[in-house]
Amino acid sequence: MIYQLKTKQLSVQINPDDLGFTKTSELSQNASEWLCQSEAHAAARFGLKIHQSGFNLMVIGELGSGRRALMESILTQESRLLPVPDDLILIYNFDGPEKPLHLYLKAGRGIELRLSMDRFIRKAVKTIPIFLGEGGSERNISEEAKQAASKFLEDELTSIQDTFKESINKLSEFSAYLAKLKSDALENIEVFLHAINNDGDGILESFLSRYRVNLLVDNRLTLGAPAIVDDDPSFQSLFGGFESMDSNSNQADFLRLRAGNLLRANEGYLMLYLRDIQSDQQNGNMIQEKLLRFLRNGHVLVEDAGGVSSQNTASHFAPEALPASVKIILIATRDEYYSLMEDSPDFISHFPIKVDFAESMDASRDGYHSISQFIANVCHEKKLLHFDKDSVGKLITLMHRKIEHQLRFSTDFSYLKKLVVEIATVAQMRETAVVGLTDVNNVLLAQRKRHDYPERKLREAIMDGELMITLTGSQVGQINGLTHIDMGDVGFGSPIRISARCSPGDEGVVNIDREIEMTGPNHDKGLFILKSWFTACFSRQAPLALNATLVFEQEYQGVEGDSATCAELYALLSAVSGVPIKQGIAVTGAMNQHGELMAVGGLNEKVEGYFRLCQKFNLDGSHGVIIPRSNQQHLVLDDEVIHAVENGLFHIYAIQNVDEGIPILMDKIAGDMVEGSYTEDSVFRMVQQNLEQFRKTVQLNQPINIKVSQSPSL
Repeated sequence: MIYQLKTKQLSVQINPDDLGFTKTSELSQNASEWLCQSEAHAAARFGLKIHQSGFNLMVIGELGSGRRALMESILTQESRLLPVPDDLILIYNFDGPEKPLHLYLKAGRGIELRLSMDRFIRKAVKTIPIFLGEGGSERNISEEAKQAASKFLEDELTSIQDTFKESINKLSEFSAYLAKLKSDALENIEVFLHAINNDGDGILESFLSRYRVNLLVDNRLTLGAPAIVDDDPSFQSLFGGFESMDSNSNQADFLRLRAGNLLRANEGYLMLYLRDIQSDQQNGNMIQEKLLRFLRNGHVLVEDAGGVSSQNTASHFAPEALPASVKIILIATRDEYYSLMEDSPDFISHFPIKVDFAESMDASRDGYHSISQFIANVCHEKKLLHFDKDSVGKLITLMHRKIEHQLRFSTDFSYLKKLVVEIATVAQMRETAVVGLTDVNNVLLAQRKRHDYPERKLREAIMDGELMITLTGSQVGQINGLTHIDMGDVGFGSPIRISARCSPGDEGVVNIDREIEMTGPNHDKGLFILKSWFTACFSRQAPLALNATLVFEQEYQGVEGDSATCAELYALLSAVSGVPIKQGIAVTGAMNQHGELMAVGGLNEKVEGYFRLCQKFNLDGSHGVIIPRSNQQHLVLDDEVIHAVENGLFHIYAIQNVDEGIPILMDKIAGDMVEGSYTEDSVFRMVQQNLEQFRKTVQLNQPINIKVSQSPSL
């Protein structure tokens, strides 16, 4: 039975009248942002609600799935529900200057304490020298002067303590710090003499810098918990580092410490792209390893990427690691995620909450409404012309075509958004009130023209005879296979001639020429499958004695993929049997050892590319393609092909087994095995007869020798 597809089987069937509106302006603007991503939304909300360590989120999705925008939106919502975290300050450690002390203050109070300490320093520089007297020296500072200075320090520092005692988490440590500051100032009171004599300003500045406050994290402007997105993560942006200084700087070492986003995101969220971390050529592995340590111990050690504080920092300066509680949201593609899982299972174990953005959704009324609502939202947001129901129906079809499936549609709303903007702009240029089907078709045609130069050049080469492709008549041992050529920004299909020659031989049943280095492993696998099927069908009566040569004509770039296996088999059967093949019918499809056809990729572009070539040679009803039956649901062909099929000018056949393609290509039945022999006047009977003749001319038990030249992705 020849199974020829009808027009309604060539694309998804969408009735615009079933969408429930006349134009998108009738739809509201209050739809959920998480269109078609309800499971991802539930996972994200659940993961963000767990405020325990170790429950970080791994967001998986492809570019255009909305993973970034949607996660930012929910991060903003969830962070506003949490309290604002404390400010983090560093102060001088009088007992160990190499390890500064850290304190937390209520949000907004950190900057106030820093300013208060700056005012205290300025006041001390003006006031204490007055107590020391004009012309004072280190040898004659009176006890009375010291007592006056001590009272001044006591009053000022007590005032500061009283001002901030309700805001600091460790008041006792802060009180001890202020007491040590007072003692340190009195013990080194002679330093203030430089303010009297206006000499040694550098010494005074260097000394007083130890009394300043380093505000590492300032949350005064934060609304809720911090939600930070680091679009350019580096070692310093994540973990912090040291501010550079020149050789003349008198700044204390601890003041040069700068916080990274892990400290800034304390008690909140930090979102990163996995690729950004791993693509840092200089520090990628170091960043991931240090991030793993943070995930393990919850502490951030501020240091330079090289592990050394700074070139100009004393080697003994080694600040302690600071605690931080951060929920990390890591964005990755599926390939990146599973590669990380294989390479670093310890790292991935810290991301138990997986937010998986679906690449496609089952076609349904609700799904189509979601697409329509998205289009309406874009029109409202961008102030574009709205779309009528027919144009929306066409866009829904394109979302099916995006993933080549009649029962599912793509969730790549980034692609759809750009398309909507482009179509609406074209419609506005023709001064219409609403976007119609004509506008959609015009944009699609314009897009094809902008990108079809490589296809046109290849088609011209065929028409000029440079590439030898025959589209009419019948030939023995020759068939048109369908290739898919991916140029990165565009893909298209094109036929390639596959030819076969055979003769009696003595080199084995099937011998794939392993010396040809143009084949990939998947293509070689397909040829071994071909050998298995051929041997199983025709070596039952006697061993085969055959040399066969299969060639992908005029192909010099190499090949990978097994979708030419079926076409190769038909060429081989034709060469052995002597039955010619119709040259107007092209073939694509992989096969298994039982002769069953398996689905292949790039199907729509293969069919349409061959159709456009046949158009140039004038369609007369003799042209068509054979595809696997399992690929039928992947057909979402353009209207031009569908109309040609409807008018009987082009044919699309879907077959389940290689036997079914033989009557289409050769006008003869394949043949059934009856009492040790195939049916009379069948292709298999002719193959069997010729193989028996070959066997008589050569020694028994000789293998086939099949040599292969290759093509593009097949």
